[in-house]
Amino acid sequence: MFSLQTIFGSGKQFFTLIEDAAQAAHDSTKALHAMMKATDRQPALDAFKLARQRERAASDKIGQALVDSFMTPFEREDIEALGSALYKIPKQVEKFADRYSLAIRHLEGIDFAPRAAMLEQASGVVVEMVHELRKMNIDRMTALNEKLRAIENEADRLMLELYRDIYSGKLDNMQMFLLKEFFEILEKAIDRCREAGVVAYQIVLKNS
Repeated sequence: MFSLQTIFGSGKQFFTLIEDAAQAAHDSTKALHAMMKATDRQPALDAFKLARQRERAASDKIGQALVDSFMTPFEREDIEALGSALYKIPKQVEKFADRYSLAIRHLEGIDFAPRAAMLEQASGVVVEMVHELRKMNIDRMTALNEKLRAIENEADRLMLELYRDIYSGKLDNMQMFLLKEFFEILEKAIDRCREAGVVAYQIVLKNS
């Protein structure tokens, strides 16, 4: 006799799909950090396009699985919210890379690597949090949530330093505009990581 789990499925495929989405987002941030660390910093956009395509494919699969599946490991609204938050991370990264490729000649001497490193760290924590959803360990998830919060706070502090540089009078108008725009894109990408982490944390709070 077939069990209900056999007939309807266990919903475990959602863990794999969400993990794939988180990893694609993380890979996009790693590609950005690597580009910012490179001596010539010449933009090679293929890595960002590929990560975004992987993220989009994972997002589409999550959406389809929600339509096809009778059972989910946690609430459907939470799966949708987490998938949406993860989707927005590589979207911001690709936005940065595309614009950077157009403006690179105006950005000589401006170092984006430290903030790109923080974005990579933040997305790495998100990957860990998504993997922890299989275990629903509230203590571990709380520690990761605090770690992500600390990265966000440090990013906010660095943004204040950025504004001091912008208004120092050492930059021309074009550099001031570009510096503000690019760092705000990076800040928004870190915020997207934080949003994904909050959703994952709330899922564990509700289900542990």
